[in-house]
Amino acid sequence: MLVLAALVGTAPTIVRAQDSAKVQLEASRRRLQEIRAERERLRQQQERLSGQVHDVNDEIDNLERQRNATSRLVGEIDRQIGGLASQLDRTSAELILAQDNLAERRAVLERRLTEIYKRGDLYTWQALLAAEGFSNLLSRYKYLYLTSRQDRTILVDVERLRNRVGRQRDDLLGVRTELDRRRIEREAELKRYDELAGERGRRLESLQRSQAATERRLTALARDETRLTGALANLERVRRDEATRATARGAAPTKGTVSTADIGTLDWPVQGTLVYRFGRDTLPSGGVIRWNGVGIAAASGTPVKAVEGGTVGLAGNFGTYGLTIVISHGDGFYSVYSYLQNPVVRVGETVTRGQIIAQVGGQSSDYGPHLHFEIRGRNQAALDPTEWLRRR
Repeated sequence: MLVLAALVGTAPTIVRAQDSAKVQLEASRRRLQEIRAERERLRQQQERLSGQVHDVNDEIDNLERQRNATSRLVGEIDRQIGGLASQLDRTSAELILAQDNLAERRAVLERRLTEIYKRGDLYTWQALLAAEGFSNLLSRYKYLYLTSRQDRTILVDVERLRNRVGRQRDDLLGVRTELDRRRIEREAELKRYDELAGERGRRLESLQRSQAATERRLTALARDETRLTGALANLERVRRDEATRATARGAAPTKGTVSTADIGTLDWPVQGTLVYRFGRDTLPSGGVIRWNGVGIAAASGTPVKAVEGGTVGLAGNFGTYGLTIVISHGDGFYSVYSYLQNPVVRVGETVTRGQIIAQVGGQSSDYGPHLHFEIRGRNQAALDPTEWLRRR
């Protein structure tokens, strides 16, 4: 009976410890869900980044945040594994204690059953009938009553301990299953961590490799831009010299075909979506550039039309701009068409508004087939083409 009392006395402490462990485990599960939600948000952000033109550093930072989130996941799972391991130890100790107590109570019960069997079914009546007096009869009855209560208590204790052992075995199996699942989950998260670390490393290597290429690309664009601007300056110088000589001969000045009155009225040289706009932009490789025109996506071979009448001033290859045609509209205004193929006009030829001058090329460019289009004003100033073209 003392063993059972000790077991009953420790039961509230055990229950409190188990409840505390469950509360901590539930809190840890909530933290895991929050971290997983954060990592999923970062993963979705990464997918959006991978489909956009952006600074590569943004993607690397995203991968780093995903890696940190995975590291926190692993840490949280490690804490859960530690808590489950402690719970497993406690449950195992409690099961051993309950099994020992059950074995003791069963041994007592077996001895009592053996004694009852040996005495036979009539033992109770024999004991009562053998009483020498009324007081002796009461004493014998009380003894038999107390013995019966003790036997019933032993039987109830055995049943209770047996049920408790069964529950603790189920708890032990559940904790072991949960522990195994957490360990498998931890391995998966560690693998994911390694994958993210590897992906981040590859992106860093790719960024480092592309930095030099991007710098060369920007340098080439700047060089070709300077070359184009110089060519436009030469065209404008020649035009002014011719205008001066014509004035000296008494000829009436030629009126230009483009002026500020044409803002928002010029036809589009080709129909398509804008892949980059006038002004500051970021290249697919991550470099920052300032475009002097716009990029209009169109299928390779699409006819390119002059936005206004004028004279072909230049037609040739300008490095990164590819085949380029420049049309002079007079009064210092020029339209520039780059990334062309199959030109159908020559330098010095007069073109009319809407006349086909070439086809869309640029298949090997960063943006695929498209037309690079510029409008230059006086002193070769780059103007935003979208302000001059018709609203769509």
